Amino acid sequence: MGYGSIVKVPFGPQHPALKEPENFTFEIDGDIIVNVKPRIGYNHRGIEKAMEARTYIQNIYLAERICGICSDAHTTCYCQAIEELLNVEVPSRAKYIRTVIAELERIHSHSLWVGIAAHEIGFDTLFMHLWRDRETVMDILEFVSGNRVHYAMNTIGGVRRDITDEMIPKINSGLNFLEKKIKHYINTISNEPTILKRTVNVGVLKPKDAVELCAVGPTLRASGVKNDVRKDDPYAAYDEVPFNVITNDGCDVFARIIVRCEEMLESIRIIRYALEHMPSGMTRVRVPLVVPPGESVSRVEAPRGELIHYAKSNGTSKPERYKVRSPTLANIPALCKMLMGQHVADIPIVLAGIDPCFACMDRVAIIDLKTGEKKVFNFEVFRRHIQKCYRKH
Repeated sequence: MGYGSIVKVPFGPQHPALKEPENFTFEIDGDIIVNVKPRIGYNHRGIEKAMEARTYIQNIYLAERICGICSDAHTTCYCQAIEELLNVEVPSRAKYIRTVIAELERIHSHSLWVGIAAHEIGFDTLFMHLWRDRETVMDILEFVSGNRVHYAMNTIGGVRRDITDEMIPKINSGLNFLEKKIKHYINTISNEPTILKRTVNVGVLKPKDAVELCAVGPTLRASGVKNDVRKDDPYAAYDEVPFNVITNDGCDVFARIIVRCEEMLESIRIIRYALEHMPSGMTRVRVPLVVPPGESVSRVEAPRGELIHYAKSNGTSKPERYKVRSPTLANIPALCKMLMGQHVADIPIVLAGIDPCFACMDRVAIIDLKTGEKKVFNFEVFRRHIQKCYRKH
């Protein structure tokens, strides 16, 4: 293939560099990317529609399964939306516990991602070391909640489990270990020639582009933009816990790695403060099963960035409509911008740079080819349509 001829190269939906199915069509000149077209919808699970058929209590556990790594972020966002509809004030102690779990989950997510980033550039030794040490935060989460991934800590009106004074020394012991390791990894990443060669000035996203394309989370903050839902629109106990919004003006993949590593250190400081200043009192309040008619929007800063939940109630025990906007969906336009001008070999690490979760973001629209009308997704209709197609073939 010679330079000057544009070639279209499909990437996905099944590809070794993709952990979930998604499709990108790259237009390549030589080995330089000149255009990118994403095509989402390969991993749609119909969760929003499924929520309409379940009660508000049942939907807590469905929301938790939107994403395994961000399970607590989704249940926090969900519970906040329903609590607003109910006009319920969550106890202060519950807010502090929600903050602790949220930051433990952030450490879990970021340590997993930094390991994946190392793997994508072929540095599997760092990948295995990071995932080994990540077990510490997962052990803490299991110690507090009983589960390593789906913690089931949140409920409408508070939290389901308490963090007692007797548990704090063990949590702090794990945090001390993680703090030491994370500092070691920051030093390694900042000085290892292999990592620097593959990440510095790769996948550049300038601050102006990051803002115009509505990037969120570490992807946005690694372009030097100080934006964080925890600080800008505080929830849980973030209006009472002092912390810094981590940014970096590198605007490349290396900056995204450093931002996430430094955010882990900041998370440790937040958890220590929350545990030390934990107020006494109840951990939950009783709420009615029937939610009065209304609409609400809830936001949290998930590990990947701003997560938005929308709820519409109709005076029954089930929502009339529920919608989720995940951080990955918000970061897709910015991802396409980062990929422009990059070498084909850089696709995996640039794509991984936004920490994508395609299962979180995917959705389906059904178009009537005769009328052009877009129909609301109905899983039962979709199932019957698929069965009909199978019978034909």
